Amino acid sequence: MAMSLFLIALIFVALAFEFINGFHDTANVVATPIATRSLSPYQAIILAAIFNFIGAYFSTGVAKTITSGLFDAHFVTHALLAAALISAIGWNLLTWWLGIPSSSSHALIGSLVGGVVVSSGGFSAVKWSGIVQKVILPMMFSPILAFFVALVIMIIMTLLLGTNKNPRKTNNFVRELQVLSASLLAFSHGSNDAQKTMAIITLALFSFGMVDTASVIPSWVIIICAVAMGCGTLAGGMKIIKTLSSRLAKLKPSNGFSAELSSGALILAASHFGLPVSTTQAASGSIMGAGYVNSGINWVVVRSMVTAWFLTLPITALLSAGVYELIIHIFSLA
Repeated sequence: MAMSLFLIALIFVALAFEFINGFHDTANVVATPIATRSLSPYQAIILAAIFNFIGAYFSTGVAKTITSGLFDAHFVTHALLAAALISAIGWNLLTWWLGIPSSSSHALIGSLVGGVVVSSGGFSAVKWSGIVQKVILPMMFSPILAFFVALVIMIIMTLLLGTNKNPRKTNNFVRELQVLSASLLAFSHGSNDAQKTMAIITLALFSFGMVDTASVIPSWVIIICAVAMGCGTLAGGMKIIKTLSSRLAKLKPSNGFSAELSSGALILAASHFGLPVSTTQAASGSIMGAGYVNSGINWVVVRSMVTAWFLTLPITALLSAGVYELIIHIFSLA
């Protein structure tokens, strides 16, 4: 009975992480249409919630990467999962409070790796080649690639729209296109980020012997994670939205469209290949690339963001390890 209650509690904590992920990363999707006034904040958040929900059904490749591609699932324990979730939630809330766009994905992965290392008694349980190939390298190159893809799209947009003698009409047309590109970005966000929590819940079920393998995601897990992310997105994350929509770069409709198209396409490609990339990094890199053409970039904000990106993995790993030891200590006292 106690074990069943612990599993239920663990699932609720995982859904809480997904909810927080939704409002923490909402800014990635809605910042550009809000900045260019294509959509009001509430319209943008509702649109993001709908397509985040739909995108969560796109695939389960990212979830399978986390459950079996980064560490041996047999080393996963109930206490480890609880520690990882507490660590990731804590880091997300801290960066949200500070208004810094950080990666929920890397917060969770760092927390899991730290927990696996301390719970198994060593580093051998971690598949370091998978960490490097599917986490570290995408973390380094996805914002750079997003920057240049958005830059190229923006240059093409400038060439196509530059000869138009009615800029107001052109901007209104691009704002309509932004509804489509923002929907694409929201869909891609759901297709990648929702799968991290699916992986956590499936690992919990596996550790309790409720499923035979951690590599197959149950249908009901997909549904509840999609709902949690959609609800979290509706809650919004206005502090981070403000950072991306107004402080990082000044955006016109063509900039916003270029950024959304770039990050949406890259994240969808990552989901297809099972790469747990950071939506935050892809969106931020795209905004910088699109804004570089005609408005410049606020490098002070960029430095704070990049610092948070590089600190996320090691800090959450250490935090998760500490929380794990605390949980074990408390239960040993009980």
